[in-house]
Amino acid sequence: QVDLVESGGGVVPPGGSLRLSCKVSGHILEINGMGWYRQVPGRQRELVALSTSGGGPIYNDPVKGRFTISRGDAGDAVYLQMNDLKPEDTAVYYCNVANIFQDYWGQGTQVTVSS
Repeated sequence: QVDLVESGGGVVPPGGSLRLSCKVSGHILEINGMGWYRQVPGRQRELVALSTSGGGPIYNDPVKGRFTISRGDAGDAVYLQMNDLKPEDTAVYYCNVANIFQDYWGQGTQVTVSS
């Protein structure tokens, strides 16, 4: 059984920083990518950042230059460093790990940017 557990969400003022962590338990074969998505009520889930196997990181335009994605050396974790946070970054953030067979999702962690 595979589980993805996110942590690190919270409430921060504009301009603040948070570091999200996603720990993967269980074995996933042939990972294609590990990434972060976010969703606000009434809107579709959107890509935030993606770390692809064999390629460079991919960032959604609104977070470029502010967010950095990284992976654990053993491939069992993925992180998202978020700097200069803005109110529009407020959302539930989900960890995703994908291979050719399926997508695995975490339960989500709330990030709220508010003064």
